Amino acid sequence: MSKKVNIRCLPSGVPGLDNLLGGGLPEFSFNLIAGTPGSGKTTLAHQIMFSLANPQYRALFFTVLGEPALKMLRYQQQFTFFDHDKINESIRFVNLSAELLEGDFDRVLARIADEVKAYAPSLVFVDSFRSVVQSARREDQSGSDLQRFVQQLGMQMTSWQATTFLIGEYLAPETESSPVFTVADGILWLSQILHRNSMVRKMQVVKMRGQAQAPGLHTFRMSDAGIQVFPRAIVQPGGVTGSETSTGDARVPMGVPGLDEMLGGGLPAGYSLLMVGPSGSGKTILATEFLAEGVRRGEPGVIAAFEKSPSQLLNNRLSALVKAGQVGVINTRSLDLSIDETLHDLIKMIDRMQAKRVVIDSLSGFELALAPEFSEDFRGSLYRMIAELTAMGVTILMTSELEDRYTDLRFSPFGSAFLADAIIVQRYVEIAGRFKRAISVVKVRGSEHSKDIRLFDITDEGIVIGETMSEYAGILSGRPTLSPG
Repeated sequence: MSKKVNIRCLPSGVPGLDNLLGGGLPEFSFNLIAGTPGSGKTTLAHQIMFSLANPQYRALFFTVLGEPALKMLRYQQQFTFFDHDKINESIRFVNLSAELLEGDFDRVLARIADEVKAYAPSLVFVDSFRSVVQSARREDQSGSDLQRFVQQLGMQMTSWQATTFLIGEYLAPETESSPVFTVADGILWLSQILHRNSMVRKMQVVKMRGQAQAPGLHTFRMSDAGIQVFPRAIVQPGGVTGSETSTGDARVPMGVPGLDEMLGGGLPAGYSLLMVGPSGSGKTILATEFLAEGVRRGEPGVIAAFEKSPSQLLNNRLSALVKAGQVGVINTRSLDLSIDETLHDLIKMIDRMQAKRVVIDSLSGFELALAPEFSEDFRGSLYRMIAELTAMGVTILMTSELEDRYTDLRFSPFGSAFLADAIIVQRYVEIAGRFKRAISVVKVRGSEHSKDIRLFDITDEGIVIGETMSEYAGILSGRPTLSPG
């Protein structure tokens, strides 16, 4: 019986990329890094190379650009992953522009083979391979010559005891006809999408032989540290309902006297609660009480602020909790966010703090902070995020603002109320010529709850829940009311 060959996976050194690849880069694989101009292909290649290269695992980088390698390195050295000490010690750059300008493919192949034989690298990069195709067109060489060159180069690169990469600019329609896409073991596709005034970078693992890569398009960002990938959350079978992740009969106290009774004994642990209401109705104050109650019970919390900056939040009672390290605050006020990037930051802080409670304040601000590409599919994006968080077993409180309407009852401006395991509605009501605040529990999945609409006030002590509207109406009319029992 034949034994399965174990393929070693190399860590890419790019945060989040190994998750997309199914564990890392297969050693001795032949990979293509392709995409549109300016999408980050060369930066990705350099980040991988500087992460893996060392004196025992050397890298050879061929440039086929008209500019010298020093000019390219002038810009690449601005990234923190760039290590000057590795140049010429673990990494060698070779410029093939002279051979390419002559249009002699055989000479290009021979030079590459000679350099690889002499240097014996473990990593080989050719950038930009697209230039070879353009050179062939300028020289009016036949398609068979180019195809032969690509096939020979591919066979050479797969025969070396090295992990190899071709970097090139391609447009999507060309992927169907280019022979290099057929012979490659792995294909990474990078793109940048401009939507209105927003630009979002995406990465896709088109192909990775022998590994179960993550499907779909994934967001990535470029910063001074290089590239960071935010893998797209995949909803696992079983859905998004907290009833499947709730820890038995455990209940989470809300920190507001009277509200736990309305919820049937508190919010079931691991549930997602949607708190909706107009501006000024007390949603953020109730969320603060929820986090403060968790701290009193030894349950750290995290709040993602999409409407108020951390400095604004720290002006209220959250200040002491945050300074004490008991509540973490994620500032998400920067524009062009993606769901996956926000989820990455949330999970990172939840794991670091071992948080049990999460507040998202608010969904309305969240939608505004998202890049247009994500806000257009807000329901789907939010569905994936809530599914990922509830799978971690944390209890979530989300706030959402509704415009003031007194003649109809709605629970979400996004049609996303179905995501929540529980819904609490805050409203303004007009009684005897005055506005009063009212609160009601609309839904608690799998649990009995109060159907009363109760009045409440916001005081220096927090939220104080009072009588039901029917009791209050009886008081105003002077009629006696019957109390339970």
